[in-house]
Amino acid sequence: MSKKSDSKVLAQNKKASHDYFIEDTYECGMVLTGTEIKSLRLGRANIGDAFATIRNGEAFIHNIHISPFEQGNRFNPTDPTRARKLLLKKVEIRKLLGLAKQEGYTLVPLKIYVRNGFAKLLIGLGRGKKQYDKRDTAAKRDAQRDIQRALREKQKVAR
Repeated sequence: MSKKSDSKVLAQNKKASHDYFIEDTYECGMVLTGTEIKSLRLGRANIGDAFATIRNGEAFIHNIHISPFEQGNRFNPTDPTRARKLLLKKVEIRKLLGLAKQEGYTLVPLKIYVRNGFAKLLIGLGRGKKQYDKRDTAAKRDAQRDIQRALREKQKVAR
């Protein structure tokens, strides 16, 4: 039997694209308890303040808030923001370690989703934006929106 390949987004960090230039992305698994995955599937996660680190050749994600599962048992984790281990290949960890040590770079979680029944985390290598970069991005987005609006109006008049 083939596994169904669903890709449902459970949590997304919308602030990451506002605060960082995302240069590269990596997909990794997470070590979770049974009740944490149930809570994740219900959409009870927040990755707005999360960040990733690499220590002793292992990658960890910090400050992901996964609410405790209400119907959980005694093995429910007591700390919803505990550090969780990321499942990456050794080559990827070494590459990320070298890139993240550069000045101004950090590992930012972008979204959590389910693929083939497993929870996956998409992390990005981000370089921090300055205030003028954020204003420039907002100005480009507004200009693009105005162009699209003008094209729609022109098409309505042509009909």
